[in-house]
Amino acid sequence: MKIGAMELVVIFIVALLVIGPDKLPQYARKFGSALRVFRKASSDVTKEIRESVIDPLEEAQKPLREAMEPLDDISKGLKGDLNAVEKDLRNIGKARPLEKQAETEKTPEAPAEEAAAPEAQNADMTAPAVNAEATEDKGGESA
Repeated sequence: MKIGAMELVVIFIVALLVIGPDKLPQYARKFGSALRVFRKASSDVTKEIRESVIDPLEEAQKPLREAMEPLDDISKGLKGDLNAVEKDLRNIGKARPLEKQAETEKTPEAPAEEAAAPEAQNADMTAPAVNAEATEDKGGESA
């Protein structure tokens, strides 16, 4: 809370009326000395708190901060990698450069052949399983 000039003038006028002009200087001196004692006491308490609480806590935090530095570096690296991956994922659906578009226009059959290729691979993969089952059935019948 800050006291401005107008508030000080009002306080001075009220004190002048209540205490009187003769005793006002004596009370002002007493108030000043009480204020000095209060400031000194609060300064001592602040110093004592700093020495007994804050400084030991700061000393205890130093090793923890040093231990956290490598983790912070790793975290920053991971965030950078994640940002790069996110950027790449956003760019997947965007227009391709003109050179790649020209190559795609020249060979339109290529994507259809590539799409058919996995189906052929799947057929090859399932065929041995079917043949193996048929062989087992035949083996079971002949035995």
